[in-house]
Amino acid sequence: MDFHPWVIMVIALISFKIFFLFNNALRNTGFNENYTVTLGNQHVLFLNQGREVQLSLDRSSGAGFQSKEYFGSGYFQMRIKLPDKDSAGVVTAFYISTTTNSYGTDTKLYTVHLPLVANDGGRSKANYSNVPFQAHFRDFNIDGCPSIPTNPNKECHSTKYWWNGKKYNHLNPNQLKAYENVRKKYMTYDYCADRRRYPTPPPECIR
Repeated sequence: MDFHPWVIMVIALISFKIFFLFNNALRNTGFNENYTVTLGNQHVLFLNQGREVQLSLDRSSGAGFQSKEYFGSGYFQMRIKLPDKDSAGVVTAFYISTTTNSYGTDTKLYTVHLPLVANDGGRSKANYSNVPFQAHFRDFNIDGCPSIPTNPNKECHSTKYWWNGKKYNHLNPNQLKAYENVRKKYMTYDYCADRRRYPTPPPECIR
């Protein structure tokens, strides 16, 4: 299985913004170490002794998985190979979501999600003559600060964690140029700009 030589890495910082950096994978961690299947168990195939996962989408179901733990901050990465067929209307995503403030604290915790589903906001119809659609995922390493909603770990924003250092607060000019180039060439939807669906932008969209 061939993967693109660079990967997009996501850093969640105290400012609750997400930054994209280009770098090499740390190590090819097995799936079960950090993740669990949350959707379509029968559409998940483990390969290479659990170091690679294939998600499939057909007419009956898609598939997805998420991190086992909550994190107060951290460094998250994934190598993704998208479906190789005409996959208009099919969404393969890698995103971080936050918990609601239902425990009386002002701390936001993160979980990492990776679904393969059929809908891109209704703009394209999935061509089911091409099923199954298959996406592949590798490098399941998480370098994060675990925390739980009922007892948030206040050290997660400490500078003892390298991703909280000043070096990672901003993209350098080359990284920013590469990021903008990817957005311009490949991004088809930005939910932060979708005022019809989100009249009030989600918290992570506010800069």
